[in-house]
Amino acid sequence: MSSESDAEALGGAEEPGAAVAPAGFELGTDGPKVILAGLDGSDSSWRATAYAAGLARRQGALLAVAYVQPVLGAATALAGAAVEETTREIADELLAALREAEERVKEVWRVEWRFLTLRGDPYTGLARLADELRADAVVVGVSEQAGHRVIGSVAVRLVKAGRWPVTVVP
Repeated sequence: MSSESDAEALGGAEEPGAAVAPAGFELGTDGPKVILAGLDGSDSSWRATAYAAGLARRQGALLAVAYVQPVLGAATALAGAAVEETTREIADELLAALREAEERVKEVWRVEWRFLTLRGDPYTGLARLADELRADAVVVGVSEQAGHRVIGSVAVRLVKAGRWPVTVVP
């Protein structure tokens, strides 16, 4: 075999060229810049947020902590104002707890973080935020609701979307 036929056998390349990343693949950074954590107040979501905070600290990334306030279903529409006020109170309590945790560890380590909240379906909200923030990773807690085994949890839906690396923390 000649060298020309060897090149053809290897896919037709005559000279090795530089590797080219797919279009839109890399943003020109080294390491993650934004890690998104979903927080709803459950124990697993707090563990996920702590895990994401550790990742963000080690990588020098921004930690975006998101609480997606659930929308009203038909059954709770009559209690709309009360439910909306409750979800706002939950968001305020989560933010206060995050600030308290930051205060407790500020002498040991610091991480740049933002608390974001919006209303809607948790999967849709987290997916939208991950896209808007150009998150390099999404970290969520495992679902603690039995019904999610049937209809699918937020974590499973994020993984199936396949748009970001997703870590599910038990």
